[in-house]
Amino acid sequence: MAVLKSGINIFLRLNNTSLLKCKKPNFPRRYAAHFTYQPDSNYPVEGAKTKLNMYQAITNALDISLEKDPTAVIFGEDVAFGGVFRCTLGLQEKYGKDRVFNTPLCEQGIVGFGIGLAVAGATAISEIQFADYIFPAFDQLVNEAAKYRYRSGNEYDCGKLTVRAPCGAVGHGGHYHSQSPEAYFAHTPGLKVVMPRGPIKAKGLLLSCIQDEDPCIFLEPKVLYRTAEDEVPIGEYTIPLGQAEVVIPGKDITLIAWGTQVHVLSEVAKIAKEKHNISCEVIDLMTILPWDAQTIYKSVKKTGRVIIAHEAPLTCGFGAELASSIQEECFLNLEAPVRRVTGFDTPFPHILEPFYIPNKWRCLEAVIEIMKY
Repeated sequence: MAVLKSGINIFLRLNNTSLLKCKKPNFPRRYAAHFTYQPDSNYPVEGAKTKLNMYQAITNALDISLEKDPTAVIFGEDVAFGGVFRCTLGLQEKYGKDRVFNTPLCEQGIVGFGIGLAVAGATAISEIQFADYIFPAFDQLVNEAAKYRYRSGNEYDCGKLTVRAPCGAVGHGGHYHSQSPEAYFAHTPGLKVVMPRGPIKAKGLLLSCIQDEDPCIFLEPKVLYRTAEDEVPIGEYTIPLGQAEVVIPGKDITLIAWGTQVHVLSEVAKIAKEKHNISCEVIDLMTILPWDAQTIYKSVKKTGRVIIAHEAPLTCGFGAELASSIQEECFLNLEAPVRRVTGFDTPFPHILEPFYIPNKWRCLEAVIEIMKY
């Protein structure tokens, strides 16, 4: 209890709030987000655009898929009325109850049903209501979906299966609604694992996943559903899986992230340039499996320094795979050890979330330290 009170005191002092002046801690709403959204200006196609937030862009991608592919179906807990985050809003009314429908609260059943649909030739798009609840379906994903093509000698496959799942910190989710499980699935050959950073990427990457010939897990940072807005191309477009994007070019240090953390590092890059004259190259991995090694290696060989940031815990997080691979490939080019800034090796906390997430100050501190190495 003493440690908890001390932590709250430190948090309030850092934000010019005194416990002596208020009866109870008053956390402003802005602390629900530990980042400032950086709009995406890299358009994959030309043509008309419209402003969409991320959940609307996902709905648009699902709408296009259902309209284009008569075998496509969407299913999951509560998707019929739009889902918890409204990503399937209006789709049942438009396409009917036989193509957009609710399932029982059984994640293993949802994914197992999706595998069967995909093997039978349908395009199966399932939703796990929160990524934290994907674990009952772990066996179906890593032992069945991922290996179906291999164990049948390429005679059968369930490649037309896409599993969507909201993930990551949201400001008030606690340990059952804020986890980032990408590293669990990145250990599984046969799956593809994707995480977008905003509406433009969400639409294009989701359409790529739905059309891909391998089962895909599409992780959606839930805090971005409404905070992320872009001018999104209206028509159909895809973004290649397995390709990273250099979001901000730089020459002194490479900063690697995916999902929400890309916006944290983009803000860090701006502060580092303005306050410390440090030029940071920010890379959005986008596809965790398979990840774009060549783009990463090219950047690290240029800068000689690298920081990887993710919300998941440090130990065995996907940053560990990146760090190991970079060390093997770029050892003679490195000017400092590869640095990771991540969540801690604890369950995701609730009221102590501001201390857990790798915010811009923790990441900026790492940038300054690695430049002094």
